[in-house]
Amino acid sequence: MNNDLSHWKRFLEWFCQSDGTGISLDISRMGFDRSWWDTMQSSMANALVEMEKLEGGAVANPDENRMVGHYWLRNPDIAPNDEIREKIRENLDSLHHFSERVLDGRIKPPNAKRFSRLLLIGIGGSALGPQLLYQALEGIPEKEKSLSGLETFFIDNTDPEGMARIYKKLGDSLKETLVLVISKSGGTVETRNGMLETRNAFKSKNLNFAGQAVAVTGEGSLLAQLAHSEEWLGVFPMWDWVGGRTSVTSAVGLLPALLQGIDVDAFLEGAKIMDGHTRNPDIRKNPAAMLALMWHHAGSGRGDRAMV
Repeated sequence: MNNDLSHWKRFLEWFCQSDGTGISLDISRMGFDRSWWDTMQSSMANALVEMEKLEGGAVANPDENRMVGHYWLRNPDIAPNDEIREKIRENLDSLHHFSERVLDGRIKPPNAKRFSRLLLIGIGGSALGPQLLYQALEGIPEKEKSLSGLETFFIDNTDPEGMARIYKKLGDSLKETLVLVISKSGGTVETRNGMLETRNAFKSKNLNFAGQAVAVTGEGSLLAQLAHSEEWLGVFPMWDWVGGRTSVTSAVGLLPALLQGIDVDAFLEGAKIMDGHTRNPDIRKNPAAMLALMWHHAGSGRGDRAMV
């Protein structure tokens, strides 16, 4: 009984609940003691100071002189200059406009009345974020699919059998399929191969690939040049200050989400709220900082263990 009571008291002491998110965290059974926690506070405070510098526009990659600013995407007001703020807002408006025109049939494929499917071609961070959103937030009903958005398929590797299965599953609906090619550099080999195989699938059915394709890529990349030269339906930017693994709140994640019928404005607002919680200097009210410290503790400060 006394043991149960001590566990309960420890739970109450270390329980963290983030207002407005529905997210709570319990670290009470991680086996750390109060003295260890106290010794880590200075290091965590320094980490938050360094994070604040990055969010203010400090260069994080001196070799390429690049900033890291994916957090600006859900809160343009904190971006370091007016140019970036305006680009973010203009791009979000463009994504909304494009997706609305696709879903209501104003943008349509050359050989069908409207788009009913989305085929996303990307690898790594160019696919993981969109896959997460689709699996977590999208549930297409059996009826009135157009009201819910486009049913989505992914090519995220170069397995020929996997691609063949997708093309077979799409079948005659390939003529109703919008192809979204995502590559920051515009030269990722795996993504290029997936695009070429998909182009061949279109050719085998006498379909115009360019008339059903859209790209998300770095400005001026090889993919951007190809898309412009072939007059694809659209080209949306992925800025150099957005990394692939943190790109889900950029066009990489937002465009497919919009086409699937997901409320991206609510998603961005939620991300903004969570950003606020994870910047809280009071570590006991900062779930991200608490998780980071638990991983540090579990791995003896050397990453000895993975934490899932």
